[in-house]
Amino acid sequence: MAEPSLSIGELARRTGVAASALRYWEGQGLLPAPARVSGQRRYPEEAVAKVGLILLLRDAGFSLADQKALLASRAGDMQEWRRLARRKQAELDEQIAKAQAARDAIEHGLRCSHPDFRDCPNARSLVQARLTGLSLSEAHKH
Repeated sequence: MAEPSLSIGELARRTGVAASALRYWEGQGLLPAPARVSGQRRYPEEAVAKVGLILLLRDAGFSLADQKALLASRAGDMQEWRRLARRKQAELDEQIAKAQAARDAIEHGLRCSHPDFRDCPNARSLVQARLTGLSLSEAHKH
């Protein structure tokens, strides 16, 4: 009995990913080139899980190059995964710190008793710190 296969349209419907994205991922080496039957792409059933993994990696913030490296690494070889995951974790920690500093500054502005936030000594201090080259996160700590 022949292995069941999915057309690109079926794979797109099952994964919620546009066929054009699937073709792009194939061209980038994220998805292996599928077999062709009468010129039509035919993906194996396991392509659904692979697309799910690509979506998960994308949602976690991994670049296409990182995704390709992770998908190309040998099964069970966790060293590359850990290296990329630690790097991504550090990037996310930095993004979270920046977002938290921005949230704190906005929250202060909303609570500030000054009628105009530009008159607030705290806001002026942040502005001065930014003008000296400090990031919002660094300025907020001062």
